[in-house]
Amino acid sequence: MTRSETAKLVSFQIDPFILSLPGARGLPLIFDSPHSGRDYPPHWTTPLSRVELRRGEDALVDELLDAAPERGITLLAARFPRCYIDVNRDIDDIDPGLLDRPWPGPFSLRPTEKSKKGLGLIRRYVVPGVAIVEEPLAIDDVRFRIEEIYVPYHRALSTHIEALRARFGFVWHIDWHSMKSRGNAMTPDGEGALRPDMVVGDLDGSSADARFVDLVVAHLRDLGYRVTVNDPYKGAAIVRKYGQPVQGCSTIQIEINRALYLDEANVTPNAGFARLKSSLESLMDALASAVSDG
Repeated sequence: MTRSETAKLVSFQIDPFILSLPGARGLPLIFDSPHSGRDYPPHWTTPLSRVELRRGEDALVDELLDAAPERGITLLAARFPRCYIDVNRDIDDIDPGLLDRPWPGPFSLRPTEKSKKGLGLIRRYVVPGVAIVEEPLAIDDVRFRIEEIYVPYHRALSTHIEALRARFGFVWHIDWHSMKSRGNAMTPDGEGALRPDMVVGDLDGSSADARFVDLVVAHLRDLGYRVTVNDPYKGAAIVRKYGQPVQGCSTIQIEINRALYLDEANVTPNAGFARLKSSLESLMDALASAVSDG
């Protein structure tokens, strides 16, 4: 990266997330939405249009959840898009083939199957075969994304989980996402697979107390949604990192079928947006009641 390019990065006002706090009436509940960010850095070069890039977002999930704080729930939502950096990946899950030279540290790269499919910390494809970048990335650029976006996001999430756990003795955490209505070659269920309305993931029962999972699944099913558990999504880096029920933090991942609320081609709300938002607010009320009753 040239000196002028570095100066652009340094001068750009970074605000990697929005944190909405419930105030004194807060409950041991925290939501995060790591993939709904839509603030695209002006210095970023990509051959794709904004709409093409936005098809990689969990678009508008933050808006579906924006009533959480008034119900006593802490809400953390990313502002940067996942195709710039994905905070739901391990920090070392980087494809070395994306870089302009060997990674110099301070940690070693450990690319997983996510990186091999183009879905690592730095995403290669927005959908199969549609590349986000044309040229190899400068090491300083990748480090900038990690230091200014990834690290602050996780610091905020960790800090507020710890604060709630210290105050209440436990915390229920939901990591919110949305999924395409059909699978593709980059997803675990494969090309063309039809999805349920929602998928609740708890790493096969290891990341959350059963009472929490059962409440969420039962409530969503009672509202008429088709819900699967750990199929096809069990949870990713955020669930693995924070889901420690023995230590007082139960974390689950919820994937919402985009067809419920989104025009997937144009990345705009569809006629179902209001109903889904109301349903999620009903779930919030059920969770608030459950933790308030002990």
